[in-house]
Amino acid sequence: MSKLVVLQGQDRKCTARDRRRQREGDHSSTPRCSRSPPPSISDAASPAILAVQNLLPRPLQPSEIPSSPPPPRSPRHGVVTAAGSGAMEAMSPDDRPEAAQQQQPLEWRFAQVFGERAAGEDVQEVDIISAIEFDKSGDHLATGDRGGRVVLFERTDTRDNASRRELERQDYPISRHPEFRYKTEFQSHEPEFDYLKSLEIEEKINKIKWCQTANNALFLLSTNDKTIKYWKVQERKVKRVSVMNLDASQSSDNGSTSSSSTSSSRALLPNGECSEKLYNPHNNLSFPPGGCASLRLPVVVVTGEDLSHAARCRRVYAHAHDYHINSISNNSDGETFISADDLRINLWNLEISNQSFNIVDVKPANMEDLTEVITCAEFHPTHCNTLAYSSSKGSIRLIDLRQSALCDNHSKLFEEHEAAGSRSFFTEIIASVSDIKFARDGRHILSRDYMTLKLWDLNMDSGPVATFQVHEYLRPKLCDLYENDSIFDKFECCLSGDGLRVASGSYSNLFRVFGCAPGSTEATTLEASRNPMRRQVPNPVRPARTLTSLTRAVRRGGENAAIEANGNSYDLSTKLLHLAWHPTENSIACAAANSLYMYYA
Repeated sequence: MSKLVVLQGQDRKCTARDRRRQREGDHSSTPRCSRSPPPSISDAASPAILAVQNLLPRPLQPSEIPSSPPPPRSPRHGVVTAAGSGAMEAMSPDDRPEAAQQQQPLEWRFAQVFGERAAGEDVQEVDIISAIEFDKSGDHLATGDRGGRVVLFERTDTRDNASRRELERQDYPISRHPEFRYKTEFQSHEPEFDYLKSLEIEEKINKIKWCQTANNALFLLSTNDKTIKYWKVQERKVKRVSVMNLDASQSSDNGSTSSSSTSSSRALLPNGECSEKLYNPHNNLSFPPGGCASLRLPVVVVTGEDLSHAARCRRVYAHAHDYHINSISNNSDGETFISADDLRINLWNLEISNQSFNIVDVKPANMEDLTEVITCAEFHPTHCNTLAYSSSKGSIRLIDLRQSALCDNHSKLFEEHEAAGSRSFFTEIIASVSDIKFARDGRHILSRDYMTLKLWDLNMDSGPVATFQVHEYLRPKLCDLYENDSIFDKFECCLSGDGLRVASGSYSNLFRVFGCAPGSTEATTLEASRNPMRRQVPNPVRPARTLTSLTRAVRRGGENAAIEANGNSYDLSTKLLHLAWHPTENSIACAAANSLYMYYA
């Protein structure tokens, strides 16, 4: 404090001396002390003045002025957004990040399998898996089958096994693949019969969606064609009776041990006494004339090791859909969800099961005018007012619940215009979207039709930013696929948690993984078996493709059509329809008939 007073006093003396020189007309010399620091300081300057000048900010030199930061780049299709204007222009390959250009394909390995069938073993229809879903944390996995059962798996490779000191000594993260174990299962749906429509309702699980956890319990939604159920799964400790009133070690004269049946057949009297006359004549147990000396009550002991998982149906959402339910989706608000059938989308509250609101209705007044149906619907991962639904014509509509109660008008329409003269009898059939998924960041949508995967940017509705050919070798076989109804198979799709890769299934228990980062040529074919790389064929070296305009989409995967053309036959009876990507790690769970395979990279 004293040093600051001295500095201020010296500063005031210096300022008074400068004003006196100005009144005397001395303008030739510059002031020795001023508020702004001089460009140079003489050696004769006092230490106090030097201290004050060191506290003042030094003006930047022209060479030290930092340049303006580069505008942000999109991680998807290589475009640059102009700040403040919203304009976009294509990014050259030289401007792309080095990490994107040098991204190597992942090397996938087998992790584990559940329900693997032996060679020649027949698969029961009710055991075929029909739905797979990870929860948001990735610690639990749920599967549903055609028999109406829901099976839960939990992760066991927790990082709590290693001490904190061991983790601090490591300079690199642990490369450990996720390991799951069987947790529990329960019967979600039973076969029903609609007597009004004379229609059988299958018990097959169409979709499973995880809800928010609470009080150390798991919550999930499961649906078949007509009914949605809200389940609560909670761990309960097993309780056992350890002390009985009658000592089990007490035996009769002939050496026979007393049983629970004999102890329950005694004639009980007040005050804990027991009559000598027993209901069982073969029992030779005798009691003293005065009765039992003491009465011991049973003791219930809770064992900490044995746990039982109880699944209880909290609510049933029924009688709201006239057509088969094809999808359900949870809202980010944690309170509502949607269910979609062929013509309508309903909005539900989790706490109210007897009322729903119809938000989308595409049913025409005359059913003969029906041209398209709803195939899938999904909520935005972060915006509770936004959802998207796909149609059988290959289009995706984005709607905003804030616009109106009945969202007949969409806010955005995503569709790819077909080239002139390329339309055929199968064009509309193979263009039908079977599944859509939002990316974790909510910026992109992945859609799957019969032949391709398409990646869409919500800010660009002119066309997909990338198109991936899944099984282009089947295009000459469309007529045969139509005859055996394989052309109507509904394949699902999934994205990685970082949004850099996408995956979808195919025939012969194959599934494909594509890299969607700028400059990536990754297109891997894997088989749902213990050796996933058995059917893998090295991709030919291809030059990197550049985006010359935003309307041009990247197409990859078609070069691998020779996989089946070079002699490897494909099996239409073994199809991989359902798969899911772990939300935080490069791990995929896929269903091949009744077997659940898991892979990691």
